[in-house]
Amino acid sequence: MSFDRRITPVRADLADERLRGQVEAERFTTGTAKRLIASFAPLHRHPSREAPVDTQAIFGEAVTVYDEHEGWAWVQLNDDGYVGYLPSVGLSDANTEPTHKVGAIRTFIYPGPNLKLPYQDHLTLNSKVVVVETQGEYARLATGGWVFAAHLKMLDAWEADYVGAAERFLHTPYLWGGKTSLGIDCSGLAQTALTAAGIKAPRDSDMQEKELGRSIEIRPDLSGLQRGDLIFWKGHVGLMVDATNFIHATGHSMTVMIEPLAVAEERIRTTSYGAITSIKRL
Repeated sequence: MSFDRRITPVRADLADERLRGQVEAERFTTGTAKRLIASFAPLHRHPSREAPVDTQAIFGEAVTVYDEHEGWAWVQLNDDGYVGYLPSVGLSDANTEPTHKVGAIRTFIYPGPNLKLPYQDHLTLNSKVVVVETQGEYARLATGGWVFAAHLKMLDAWEADYVGAAERFLHTPYLWGGKTSLGIDCSGLAQTALTAAGIKAPRDSDMQEKELGRSIEIRPDLSGLQRGDLIFWKGHVGLMVDATNFIHATGHSMTVMIEPLAVAEERIRTTSYGAITSIKRL
């Protein structure tokens, strides 16, 4: 039986209890529920800062920890199922459910309810927090520090337009595996924007192409498109902002950019990922 290593918690010595009978491992475990309390953390393929990074976990994200050793935790992200290693120091017991999420592209954590104080850290869009009190325009977090309360939303408050959420990342630097306002990749942009709108999406473009929406015709002149259509290549994805332009995080400019799809299609087809493989409409 073949499993996708990106979303299958199995090693030679250890595997998720749910995989018992499907995979071979020396032992099985149900893992321990924890949450990330760092602003974000790269998820590495191996327990080393030099190991490749596949994605990032963001503040408040729920994870299942299967193993901890020498400062590294082998985890599975609960939202999209990604498996990898992140520093144990960024994790805390998941004793309290979040009350709010970050609705701004980025917000700062202050030591007190005052914007003139030196900030301590930052949170990115979709981060989940526990608010314990409010004072004026600021909310105090259970993990410490204060954030501008208007930058927070209730957990069930969704963006009406996921393309609009993506557009807020315009000019953000491209970062392989990135999911934050400091750096983001193509599928991270799509997933983050869809998540903000309450649409569950897998992490990588091949998964998104397989699982999201319905296929529509790829016309030779790229006509018939509308805002929100997802354009897929082998290893790349972008979102249409109107009938002719689309937004994507691209290594071409090393930024999130909006450009005519026809221009990008010709460049991508001849220099990197080949022809468009599908167009999906949600």
